[in-house]
Amino acid sequence: MEPTAPYAIVLCDDLLFSSRITATARSLGADMTTARSSSVLTQRAQERAPSLVIIDLANPGLNLPDLIAACKADSKLPFLVAFGSHVDAAALQAARAAGCDLVLPRSKFVEQLPEKLAAWLAGKAE
Repeated sequence: MEPTAPYAIVLCDDLLFSSRITATARSLGADMTTARSSSVLTQRAQERAPSLVIIDLANPGLNLPDLIAACKADSKLPFLVAFGSHVDAAALQAARAAGCDLVLPRSKFVEQLPEKLAAWLAGKAE
């Protein structure tokens, strides 16, 4: 990818689903990498500041408040999108309370990904 391409990180333990997200990003000319743990996401964000971080709320061992704080500690704040099960209302609410810019049930995330990812890369919830 070109150095000027938008850069994003997706935190997702599901390899098939993260591949789908990554392929969508690359079709838009974005550089997206995956992380299977919060510590890897934080390390990658320190190496190169992302414009977008996508968080799967079902990721094992997720400490959302600490992760959001780490993401927002950088001077260039990424746009934070979280998605999770529609039946886990507590996790969706916790993501909103922790400071995610956009929180969606997984089905809405999948539905909106192809048409909204470009806006999310630009830091817009559209």
